[in-house]
Amino acid sequence: MASPTTSHSSAPPDHDPAAAARSVAIIMDGNGRWAAARSLPVAEGHREGARALRRTVEAAIDLGVDSLAVYAFSTENWSRPPDEVESIMELMDETIDRELPDLARQGVRTRFFGRRDRVPALLRDKMATLEVETAANERLHLWIAFDYGGRAELVEAARRVVEDGLEVEDVSEEALAARLFAPELPDPDLVIRTSGEQRVSNFLLWQSAYAEFVFTDTLWPDFGEDELRAALDEYARRGRRFGAR
Repeated sequence: MASPTTSHSSAPPDHDPAAAARSVAIIMDGNGRWAAARSLPVAEGHREGARALRRTVEAAIDLGVDSLAVYAFSTENWSRPPDEVESIMELMDETIDRELPDLARQGVRTRFFGRRDRVPALLRDKMATLEVETAANERLHLWIAFDYGGRAELVEAARRVVEDGLEVEDVSEEALAARLFAPELPDPDLVIRTSGEQRVSNFLLWQSAYAEFVFTDTLWPDFGEDELRAALDEYARRGRRFGAR
């Protein structure tokens, strides 16, 4: 799929507003390559990626997005070098302290989804506190996938179906969806992946069944309003049929 061309103008006025993507998900990829290209430690790439997250959330507000889900740390990322994993945990801690409170003042509600039992206790507490403190915010819903994997999510949902004792005839799409990590997370209209890679990497396997995908060569630390606008414009030009003609 071709990468979108960066645009500095808003979507053409003849685009149907109803075709706008209100729920967006982003696979934030390229922090390591961004750092390597500058002969910097990979931790600096992750730190610049955190800055990109903040400006992308602010851009999403301005562009009318209601829900933004981002892939911050996958279940597979635990296999990375221990010092890199530790730096990611520390950076999330810093992000909660330094970046997300200002977004909260702008009306952003933040929620985390994925496993929490492997996250350091202090970070886990900060995640829970931020969720409580922003629960009443409605300007934009920010969902951060942390220690998340789509397959693990589906396995956990299936376990919950069994634990809840559902009869075979009661097992349905609705029953499974209600037992996902974040049942309130809306299915994304649009999934964006940065850095030129064209794969889903175990992200939102259930929720993105009918999503449109846009792949951009931009590395995540360089991503911002122009790139988000270009992806939204690309989405608006497409026709979604959900399996129909």
